[in-house]
Amino acid sequence: QVQLVESGGGLVQAGGSLRLSCVASTFSTSAMGWFRQAPGKEREFLAAINWSGGGTYYADSVKGRFTISRGTAKNTMYLQMNSLKPEDTAVYYCAASRFPTPQTMSDMTSIYSWGQGTQVTVSS
Repeated sequence: QVQLVESGGGLVQAGGSLRLSCVASTFSTSAMGWFRQAPGKEREFLAAINWSGGGTYYADSVKGRFTISRGTAKNTMYLQMNSLKPEDTAVYYCAASRFPTPQTMSDMTSIYSWGQGTQVTVSS
């Protein structure tokens, strides 16, 4: 099972930006993506990307503000978050899908590996 490690979380003011990183222990042709979970809420799908970086899929709630990408090393993935709002405060998780298609990741039953999460706090 692939191990996923996130980094890049922290405290930022509203309107600011953060970039999250995720490194997988092995390369895979499966899709990878990002989720978040705020206190008292269900885990929410944000964005996903295929192995080459050529295909992406976003939740409507973050489309236009967040950008998912792959690194030169295809076992790395990023989430660039701009125009952050206090309601973006959550633990952000990296995930790996059983399937190659990014759209499948909006269904959490497709996930076979999760990272440990990184806290993002947006102050008003």
